[in-house]
Amino acid sequence: MKLTKNYFHLLNADLVRLGPRWNFNNVISPYYRIYYIAAGEGYINSQNGHTKLVEGQLYLIPSFTLCDLHCDGFLHQYFIQFFEESTNGISTFSHCREVLNLSAAEIDVVNFKRLIEINPGRGINRSDNPKVYEKDEFYKEYRKLNEQQHIGVQYETQGIIHQLLSRFMKSERFKMINNQPIPSAVLSAISYIQINIGNQLKVNELANHANLNVDYFSRIFHRCTGKSPVNFILETRIERAQYLIITSNIPYGEIAALTGFGNQQYFSRMFKKMIGSSPKEYRKQNQFMSQV
Repeated sequence: MKLTKNYFHLLNADLVRLGPRWNFNNVISPYYRIYYIAAGEGYINSQNGHTKLVEGQLYLIPSFTLCDLHCDGFLHQYFIQFFEESTNGISTFSHCREVLNLSAAEIDVVNFKRLIEINPGRGINRSDNPKVYEKDEFYKEYRKLNEQQHIGVQYETQGIIHQLLSRFMKSERFKMINNQPIPSAVLSAISYIQINIGNQLKVNELANHANLNVDYFSRIFHRCTGKSPVNFILETRIERAQYLIITSNIPYGEIAALTGFGNQQYFSRMFKKMIGSSPKEYRKQNQFMSQV
């Protein structure tokens, strides 16, 4: 029996009534969102197109999925937001950074209501604007609340999040990209990359660590992750840089060093190539307001 290696840290859970002010572009968050639409309509624009938010549907936005959030009229929405922690360094939806949706079942609605009941006061009272409430200081605040929970509440919260996520894992899109077991050599390499992302990382060193020749190691790594080791390292560096830009005011030169780019010029050039904007432009688009 294979047990899950992922743990989820709850940030927010609530039922909200939204209107035309819920109108935000270029939102990219380091955590997951799951919505259940109780009434009304809205929509999400993302790299995989236009997704309409309609009554009776569940929606998942995996971490680091770039999207726009909009409501032209009214929207009654249950939502949960949570971080993912993985012992092997692999995000559950790392190969599926796209909005997924499906019809809600009665148990899904029960789970949303129960999660809110056992985690009172976890709504977003400051604002419905991600640029306001997405701050590292608030992340730490929510993590502290989780640590203070009774262990029974922690277990039940984890169980509900796993149940809701499992619904999306049954989708054809998810099964298509997650139907092969990952060899221990690849898992070890991914973990090493995640831990040492601020250091120089060479493919031959990863292969040697796995006791494999470089060509064979690169082939099985690509087969399991969909990316070459070099591209995986680069995307991991950029994703970590996105997180630091979004959640802090760390200078770009320091971010370059923390993410293993070596110098700020190279970091800025690769960041713009992959994201489409410079780190400075990206921070301007997504940086949190200084006041709440």
